[in-house]
Amino acid sequence: MDNEKVYQMKFAAVYPLLVQKAQRKGRTREEVDQVTCWLTGYSPDDLEELSQGDLSYGEFFRQAPKLNPARKQIKGIICGFRVEEIKEPLMQEIRYLDKLVDELARGKAMEKILRKPEGAKK
Repeated sequence: MDNEKVYQMKFAAVYPLLVQKAQRKGRTREEVDQVTCWLTGYSPDDLEELSQGDLSYGEFFRQAPKLNPARKQIKGIICGFRVEEIKEPLMQEIRYLDKLVDELARGKAMEKILRKPEGAKK
């Protein structure tokens, strides 16, 4: 699938798939919301509203209130690509979220998913 097709997909269509992936592994929608909010700066209420709207997946990231600077610490392979080596900035943002949900589904601790230093307060 080319990048433009991914960017044009509706957030309302993608979001439930992210939630389902996590839930199949015993995680919750609230946890998906937590990692999504951490990454993008949207609030849980924003996510609820956007998950019912027509916003494209690309615009979801372009309009993100505050992309977390710690997202650059996200490393690893997702969809066959090293997320830290993806050249297209918008696709890299999308893959960051994919990677976070993947880590969630694999049972990784939330503190590690959110790239909190050991011993840091929640």
